[in-house]
Amino acid sequence: MKKVDVIIERGKDGSYSAYMDEHNLNYDLLGDGETVDMAISDFMNSYDEMKQYYKESGKEFKEVDFDFKYDLSSFLQHYSDVLTLAGLSRLTGVNRGQFSHYVTGHRRPSPKTVDKIDKKLHDFAHELSNLRFI
Repeated sequence: MKKVDVIIERGKDGSYSAYMDEHNLNYDLLGDGETVDMAISDFMNSYDEMKQYYKESGKEFKEVDFDFKYDLSSFLQHYSDVLTLAGLSRLTGVNRGQFSHYVTGHRRPSPKTVDKIDKKLHDFAHELSNLRFI
């Protein structure tokens, strides 16, 4: 089954949107809500409704799997109560001030910086997933 990227972004009003980054399907979907979970739930509800509409209309529906992805600013805002900018700076080597600019949307990180942050966070997640306590 085809994988389709769904971008999660935080709006200036603090709400979140989830939208498809795919233009080769015969439908388009959007979900929004006050939280990431609400936006994803709304998005998946839209998917189910679209599937039902196509079935009732006798049209072919292309089923897909979704890969939810954040833009960096939205990720930082969503996880700000768990991951501090100082901690992220230590973990990734990216200046804390730069992270602050990314959170506020005053600056956008370069693709190289996004890749660096992505790699360091995934390495850290892998390390945590292998932890065992006694």
